[in-house]
Amino acid sequence: MAKRVFLIVLDSFGIGGAPDAAKFGDEGSNTLAAVLSYSDKPFPNLAKMGLLAIDGEDDPRIKAYKDAQESIPSPIGSYARVREISAGKDSTIGHWEIAGIISDKAQPTYPDGFPADVMKELEKATGKEFLCNKPYSGTDVIRDYGEEHIRTGKPIIYTSADSVLQIAAHEEVIPLEELYGICQKARDVMTGDNAVGRVIARPFIGKPGEFTRTANRHDFSLSAPSSTMLDLLKSEGYDVISIGKIYDLFAGRGLTESNPTKGNTDGINKTINMMDRDFNGLCFVNLVDFDMKYGHRNDIEGYAVAMHEFDDALGTILDKLKDDDLLLITADHGCDPSTASTDHSRECIPLLIYGVGYKTPCNMGELTGFNNIAGIVLTSLMSRSFRKDFRPEADTNKPDADNIMSYVDLTNLKTVATEDDIRELIERAVSLKTASVCIQPCYVKDAVRFSKGRVAVCTVIGFPNGYQTTGTKVYEAGEACDNGASEIDMVININFVKSGRFDEVYEEIKLIADTVHSKGAILKVIIETCDLTEEEKVRLCRIVSDAKADFIKTSTGFGSAGAKIEDIILMRNNVDPEVRIKAAGGIRTEEAAREMLSGGAVRIGASRLGS
Repeated sequence: MAKRVFLIVLDSFGIGGAPDAAKFGDEGSNTLAAVLSYSDKPFPNLAKMGLLAIDGEDDPRIKAYKDAQESIPSPIGSYARVREISAGKDSTIGHWEIAGIISDKAQPTYPDGFPADVMKELEKATGKEFLCNKPYSGTDVIRDYGEEHIRTGKPIIYTSADSVLQIAAHEEVIPLEELYGICQKARDVMTGDNAVGRVIARPFIGKPGEFTRTANRHDFSLSAPSSTMLDLLKSEGYDVISIGKIYDLFAGRGLTESNPTKGNTDGINKTINMMDRDFNGLCFVNLVDFDMKYGHRNDIEGYAVAMHEFDDALGTILDKLKDDDLLLITADHGCDPSTASTDHSRECIPLLIYGVGYKTPCNMGELTGFNNIAGIVLTSLMSRSFRKDFRPEADTNKPDADNIMSYVDLTNLKTVATEDDIRELIERAVSLKTASVCIQPCYVKDAVRFSKGRVAVCTVIGFPNGYQTTGTKVYEAGEACDNGASEIDMVININFVKSGRFDEVYEEIKLIADTVHSKGAILKVIIETCDLTEEEKVRLCRIVSDAKADFIKTSTGFGSAGAKIEDIILMRNNVDPEVRIKAAGGIRTEEAAREMLSGGAVRIGASRLGS
């Protein structure tokens, strides 16, 4: 369960491949491919988040970029391609869908300018006559109409292929507050069949030939037709904080705090500063420059440079994430700067997730609907964790020094073991009062049923070689606990140990420990001592301790050798005091078992003791 969720929208950063792109005249559009075509410079942090591992990235420009990389980091969290299902491709509809609303009707557009009756209503409501009234580029319109605007005092009204009504005015001719007032009155007019997604104030400064737009843009968005995840979170008492134009896109609804920005750099800095604050809820961020400055102006270089700025900042963001934080990075539509069009493009968007509940690398494939993001946010903040009610309770075994079997996990991991063999093992374990029975994952449910709470059930994960992927092991461990195993014995990835990839070994153990502990079970980590050097054993003692596992265990019993007393002593001298030791493999007599206990072991894995 997350305490803080950071949801960052890279405005317009589509990844192509929308199945209905042709309906919007956007077939072949791919903003990601356009950006990657600019240079081969790596995006180390976005790649680490999974950007270059998403399914369906078959554009030749993406393939060429990947081929030019010396290496691409493996993803650390979850990643997906997400397709839009609302009838539109603008920021308002995109953000609404992210927040849980599916729009089945496209918002109106005006390819020939606003009709005479609409203009008449606007002039009546605002008391102003307007210039232009055509689809136009924002920078071109002030170049072509700015001088007349200064001379006449008439605001410039224009639109685009998107559902917008934009009003531009020089800040020294029409002060900001007056311009905002004109736009609010226009917003009140543009309802019903003329309910554009946004009315946008576009102030500018300068003199003829040198006009530039300022950062004082303000959006007056159409209010969402129903409640969004923002409204729900606010009603439940969560903090809902906006950075950038999120406030404008949701008309201020569902927010507890707004932080306007003057562009990407400001938005990135405010996001990083927000990570130092203590809050409980959602920080929803929009970085607008990708769309406004680069996508709409077909500026591939500018887009690429801005993406590298974000990638650099992402390293800091990842470093600042707390254990109970969740980070999501996504987009709201595309705006391919490599096409002839300067308008939004119908594209799928990336979804990159890392943090609490999403630290296991996972390809989520293609998700249908941006509203999947709302589900992830709400589940992360509002769901509860349920611990399993194990019978007997986990980790309650109290060994009897006079009964060597009370230290033993009585084991049957034979590949030919039958259900009857497991039943017999349990009855023998109950009669001998063992610590647990250790059996195959496929028999856990059966073992729990046979045991009826008389003996704890242990099972093995990643057994016996340990070279399964982390995602596979995490799933195995969680499922085993859900099936009733209160003790999990996992095998480390010895291949990674031999390759020196100790950070990944640690991350895997930590993820499995977190999963197992969240269920109320305990974790034993098998390091297979017979395959390790003394230096590797010592290093793994430290890693197992740091990962907060409950036990370190010598062997699988399937290796070239089992437990040795010198390994038990080495472990006792190098693990934290809280980490217990299990000796396993080749322990066939009570004398051998007691030797291991004298060296520091507190649990024994054996299949033949007590026979």
